[in-house]
Amino acid sequence: MKPQGTAAQHWIPFRENRAECRLCPRHCRPKNERMGFCGVRGTLEGEIRSFNYGQSLAATEEVIETEAVNHFSPGARILSMGNVGCMMACSFCQNWETSQTQYLDYQMVRHYTPQQVVDICLANQIPIISWTYNDPVVWHEFVVETSRLAHKNGIKTLYKSAFFIEAEPVNELLECIDIFSLSLKSLNDEFYRKQTKARLAPVLERIRQVAASGKYLELSQLVIPELNDSNKDVEQTIDWVLQYIGAEVPLHFVAFHPAHQYTHVERTSIETLKNARELALQKGMKYVYLGNTHEPDLNNTVCQKCGTVLVKRYGLHSQVENLDSHSNCTQCGTRSPILYPLDGINQSSPGIKFSTPKQLEIHWHNEAQSAHILQLGGQGKTDTLSIRSLGIERVTSKTLSAGLDRFILSRHSSEETGILISWDSDCHYQNLEVLDRAHYPTNPGSEQTISFRTCLEI
Repeated sequence: MKPQGTAAQHWIPFRENRAECRLCPRHCRPKNERMGFCGVRGTLEGEIRSFNYGQSLAATEEVIETEAVNHFSPGARILSMGNVGCMMACSFCQNWETSQTQYLDYQMVRHYTPQQVVDICLANQIPIISWTYNDPVVWHEFVVETSRLAHKNGIKTLYKSAFFIEAEPVNELLECIDIFSLSLKSLNDEFYRKQTKARLAPVLERIRQVAASGKYLELSQLVIPELNDSNKDVEQTIDWVLQYIGAEVPLHFVAFHPAHQYTHVERTSIETLKNARELALQKGMKYVYLGNTHEPDLNNTVCQKCGTVLVKRYGLHSQVENLDSHSNCTQCGTRSPILYPLDGINQSSPGIKFSTPKQLEIHWHNEAQSAHILQLGGQGKTDTLSIRSLGIERVTSKTLSAGLDRFILSRHSSEETGILISWDSDCHYQNLEVLDRAHYPTNPGSEQTISFRTCLEI
């Protein structure tokens, strides 16, 4: 029996039992019982159906900095939800194992209802749901429904996207999304057409649509060696942001790691990123950050008037300093752009002593300074772990419950050489190296790879 999918929004009838999708500017017109470009939306009996509604990667607890968001509740815990498929096909995709359905290991895919996602947040006291990883555009119906339910339960929502999407669905998002973290690939349309199989103009229009709405916004650009890392490329992005969005919006230049079809280069050098930052500051941008970097004092937020450090950052870790609850600098009283500055502070828990603890030891290295920790076979069985830093005196604890069986750990400082995780339950844990902050590592231990398209072929 062929799957029926879920009724989709944003389409019009075409002809010959076909329909035209109006979710993204591609306007696919798949024949009956065929998928569109994204691989997860297709035509069935003259209607566009969604074949990835509720189909998700494992819900993962991370921190808000993972999503290139620095000025909204620093250090806040988020529940990262990523689906499958994409309306783009970037040659350099950092999450190609899940965004391109022909490569997907379907054994990684789980099914969630909107209520289950909200329940995970409530049970684990996670205040923000983040729609992320491959791209939430192709998950539109599930994102909107779940986000509306989240708001009813006092949970905020974050949307991390390359934003190749039409205006009407964006209007729906503006009603239920609190935080937009939107990524530009380049200000060159030829780059978009050749390297992403998309177009630049619609992306710029939709970013301006969000900015005009007054919704919270941060922008980022992946800096890719030999593709968009020249001074000309960087300056085009800076000039557009200054002209159409403004100097106050946080702008992130993010390091690239070789992936998918673009593996002949090295990681983006720190010198290239620093150069981009300097160009942006010289041109008048107020807040410029460098993603996927681990250097002390490089990504701090400072008071624009007196220069006092307001938020100190290392990698994915943030520490609020010299800010009161109203986001004023405690040294000179100047209002900072940080929203909810004290809400995301995570209090360290005392170390937990175990009688006969099981242990997992992880050592940081240049290629990976973060890791996803997976509870194997437990499917969110309630468990508490002790997490001890190696090289520095720091011990915290982590409790998993109610369907949450994956969370991120990242390097806390340059002195921290690794972490030691201990527990005394009958659960088992595995670590997967995170190659950059937006990367969702797949499980190399899968014995069989089954494509998403094969499982959901219509």
